[in-house]
Amino acid sequence: MPEARAGSGALPQPALEIAAGYAFGGPALDLGALLWDGVCLPDAQVRIPLPMLNRHGLVAGATGTGKTKTLQLVAEQLSAQGVPVFLADIKGDVSGISAPGARNEKVQARAAEVHQEWVATGFPAEFYALGGIGHGIPVRATVTSFGPVLLSKVLQLNQTQEQSLGLIFHYADQKGLELLDLKDLRAVVAFLTSDEGKAELKNIGGLSTATAGVILRSLTAFEAQGMADFFGEPEFDTAELLRTGSDGRGMVSVLELAAVQDRPQLFSTFLMWLLADLFHDLPEVGDADKPKLVFFFDEAHLLFNGASKAFLDSITQTVRLIRSKGVGVFFVTQTPKDVPADVLGQLGNRVQHALRAFTPDDQKALKATVKTFPDSGYDLEELLTGLGTGEAVVTVLSEKGAPTPVAATRLRAPESLMGPVDPGTLDSAVRSSPLYGRYAQAVDRESAHEKLSSRGAKGPDEMADEVRAPARKPKDAPARKPKDDPSVVEQVVGSGVFKSLARSLGTQIGREITRSLFGTARRRR
Repeated sequence: MPEARAGSGALPQPALEIAAGYAFGGPALDLGALLWDGVCLPDAQVRIPLPMLNRHGLVAGATGTGKTKTLQLVAEQLSAQGVPVFLADIKGDVSGISAPGARNEKVQARAAEVHQEWVATGFPAEFYALGGIGHGIPVRATVTSFGPVLLSKVLQLNQTQEQSLGLIFHYADQKGLELLDLKDLRAVVAFLTSDEGKAELKNIGGLSTATAGVILRSLTAFEAQGMADFFGEPEFDTAELLRTGSDGRGMVSVLELAAVQDRPQLFSTFLMWLLADLFHDLPEVGDADKPKLVFFFDEAHLLFNGASKAFLDSITQTVRLIRSKGVGVFFVTQTPKDVPADVLGQLGNRVQHALRAFTPDDQKALKATVKTFPDSGYDLEELLTGLGTGEAVVTVLSEKGAPTPVAATRLRAPESLMGPVDPGTLDSAVRSSPLYGRYAQAVDRESAHEKLSSRGAKGPDEMADEVRAPARKPKDAPARKPKDDPSVVEQVVGSGVFKSLARSLGTQIGREITRSLFGTARRRR
């Protein structure tokens, strides 16, 4: 008999009806116990069906209400059921998932309240850091893989400049000028704005000298801020996020962002690159018994702030379509209004922590949040402002795909350490990882910058031959797995710029570049 029905005869009728909505027969994650009329009812368990985790979700709530602990709780149970998890650790307090938790009075009291058999447990984890800044295996992306739309976001370019940057990428693809790091892109833009490159600039079409100059200045300022470390080789292979441990538990990949939390445009866009790259590479799987990966997108509002229409459209398409590839995405933010309506409408699982209503804007956000929930027997406006830490209002998708009843829930306690592990322990874990040797040392091979820098010593014909030649792969370059061309991406990308980026023509290397959503690319090795 499902746990949600245990002892259900003693439940009040409204609580009994809610509990019945969470009495799933298949595998599920246990969130906690139902709250009704201010009383915790441990015989009424609130759960999420495991197969529904790829239907995406939202974890929201004011600062200090327990969102991070909710992520940890869900991540632990996913890992235990063999599902890999990706977590962005912005404050540096999620690393504790790798270590057993500490039993104390608060943990014991919470476990007793919700009928949780709490056992201190650590989970298999890998730790990453953008560009190697911070504690973690370095995560880098090549500029060509990052693509023009995502790069425009971090450079804060307007729509016209974004489209122009797309044309520059297309030109580089055609000419075999590999854009591996920022100096490669800067070299191509500088060449196109020089006396020698003006003829090439005219042939691109739609790109003015003034706009190219703005892009060049933005790149120079971006590099001056110390952003160059995030781009280059060896490029991170997002297939690493899909691994399981030797014991069959899902690997928890923790991207440590505390060292770069003052660069929100950069790290939020890098998270989107990881997701877009997974979308590009993974095959269609349809409705699986469990997700291939659940991706938690923390501080989601940073992703949408100042985003162009093309960027927002691409996010919407990615979220809509990546479900069929077995990936679930959870956005984590303060209020649902931080997420655009087109994206919010695709988030079937909701864990809403307490909201504050101190100002008129807060009151407006509270009313808007209430409207996003199904009808219920709760006074949600009153409930959402009165929830304690570690309590939330929940509604998820049932095994049949229908929304479950709204359930105020006292959440379970995570079984791993609720706080950061010691920095020395973290560094030791990073250096002992089999991935460390693969990504630790940056590689700077011949690419656009070197080719264009040598043009002064060559005649025009020699230069033309060089930029059209396929790039040589050095012996020490990291091996890459062959990538399958996407089957659905071209169907959802409608703009002329994206269509021109969908394939590159004219050279052997150009033919090996396929661009998808956001103009992201992978190059076959």
